[in-house]
Amino acid sequence: MKYLGLGYFDKKKMDALPKEKVEAIMQKCQVHLEEFYKSGQVVTDVGVAQEAKSLQRVDGKLQVGENQLTQLEKMIGSAFIIEAQNIEEAIEIASLHPTVQVTEGEQLAWDIEIRAIDSFYMKN
Repeated sequence: MKYLGLGYFDKKKMDALPKEKVEAIMQKCQVHLEEFYKSGQVVTDVGVAQEAKSLQRVDGKLQVGENQLTQLEKMIGSAFIIEAQNIEEAIEIASLHPTVQVTEGEQLAWDIEIRAIDSFYMKN
């Protein structure tokens, strides 16, 4: 079964840090990413930009706008898909991700949400 992991962070806290501090924290993520990938169960892992657009159909027409979620305190910073037998194994694998391994992440309110995926398509 496949599971989607979404890594969140507190936008205000991250934005308050100097760029050099953020870069230093991101460097600490690398060793944890290597362990995460070594599990052999990571299908894909991506970092997510803060800028976003929203799409919706209103009165039969497509509207493109600013994503209202970017106004929230917590933002999505990463997304990954893993393969696991069940939610417990998915949690075990996700616990290797830097979001919950890097010490500074605690002060920046980093956390992960795990959801089972109902369907999955990947272009070859």
